[in-house]
Amino acid sequence: MLWDALPSALDLARFQFAFTVTFHFLFPAFTIGLASYLAVLEGLWLWTGREAYLDVFRYWLKVFAVAFAMGVVSGLVMSYQFGTNWSVFADRTGPVLGPVMAYEVLTAFFLEAGFLGIMLFGLGRVGKWPHFAATCLVAVGTLISGFWILSANSWMHTPAGYSIAPDGRFMPEDWWAIVFNPSFPFRYLHTITGAFLTTAMIVGAVGAWHILRERRDVLGRKNERARIMFSMAMWMAAAVAPAQAFFGDMQGLWALEHQPQKVAAMEGHWETQRGAPLILFGMPDMEREETKLALEIPYLGSMILRHDWNAEIKGLKDFPPDQRPTNVPLVFWSFRIMVGIGLLMIALGAVSLWLRWRRALYDTPWFLRWAVAMGPSGLFAVTFGWITTEAGRQPFTVYGLVRTADSVSPIAAPAVATSLAMFVVVYFVVFGAGTWYLFRLFGHPPEAHEEGPRGGEALRTAGITPAPAVAPDAMRDARPAE
Repeated sequence: MLWDALPSALDLARFQFAFTVTFHFLFPAFTIGLASYLAVLEGLWLWTGREAYLDVFRYWLKVFAVAFAMGVVSGLVMSYQFGTNWSVFADRTGPVLGPVMAYEVLTAFFLEAGFLGIMLFGLGRVGKWPHFAATCLVAVGTLISGFWILSANSWMHTPAGYSIAPDGRFMPEDWWAIVFNPSFPFRYLHTITGAFLTTAMIVGAVGAWHILRERRDVLGRKNERARIMFSMAMWMAAAVAPAQAFFGDMQGLWALEHQPQKVAAMEGHWETQRGAPLILFGMPDMEREETKLALEIPYLGSMILRHDWNAEIKGLKDFPPDQRPTNVPLVFWSFRIMVGIGLLMIALGAVSLWLRWRRALYDTPWFLRWAVAMGPSGLFAVTFGWITTEAGRQPFTVYGLVRTADSVSPIAAPAVATSLAMFVVVYFVVFGAGTWYLFRLFGHPPEAHEEGPRGGEALRTAGITPAPAVAPDAMRDARPAE
């Protein structure tokens, strides 16, 4: 029968969650940084009085509205899957992870939802400073949301502050230890800086695109607004990309302490050795337990991981086969793609400083084309970083304590396959249309007196009381209220 050819329900449930969470993560990775960028833009406008900052703010505010909506919709699927495909995991970890996720809703989602409408449509209604406060609160809300989500996920990597009840459920004992578990601090910093870089790469690509395509106005002036967004993006790349590398190194040190199997898979090390080399490229072979065709730099692996040329680094053979990552090649190559993209970001920022010093930042076509090509790089980096983290944690959902095979719901493979097929179709249709619209927005050059998101036109109250029509110009927030 057709159903007999399907993978197991466990494999289908894993693939479904991987598909939906990877798709969802792209939007918060963009909107977290974009919300903070919008707050900076509006603050610069209020501080300097330059209308160009307000125009750039409105340009990206429309983009934020679309991306934020897609992020919220795609995020709803996560809780749905916990209850359907991973009910055993939800039951066992619910006393710990349930309150953490509830804190995210109470402190972050409500904050974002409460002030999002003012941020999107209130500039011409509530005044400059109340609107700026709303923008800042939405930005803070995105950072708080990331705080709780990463705290919950980090607890699954380094569980702390719990006891295990007789029925196998994790019971909270120390909330401070749960929230600030050992892997959380640097994972949070690494992820948030990754979100800022993701936004910087997209903003920089859009700015560079319009600089390359710009047409001077009737007075011969160049597109100041495209230059503003490109310049700010390059400042962010120059400052944050090196910080991102530092936080990544710190995250690697805790991973070596708490998840040495993952690090061994990331590095492609099978044998324990002192003065371990850094394997740049190779082909990990799980059957033969070796990395074939390895291109190595002697001793550099120990130096990076232990900050000591002769330090001992454990290999995968030191761990039982059922304690190792289940897909070593995936972890190995995902890590290298993430690091490679990060190095390109550092190089982009460094070259931008050199060109800025030479006063050629906007007049170097090859660099502008490079910036355009780097537009999606942040999305790829956070995706492969996430794959490295989560695939490296396998075969556990709660590291060392709950195996993935013991976390899945007792449902048949055909049911999981059906829902997976529906998700794939709906995601590519709905979010494909949203992404297409985002590219339409990107293709529109930033202009003077840029319009913000448009609100609806209220003609009646409660369907009975006549109310005066709202002028279209007012709905566009064409001029901010004093």
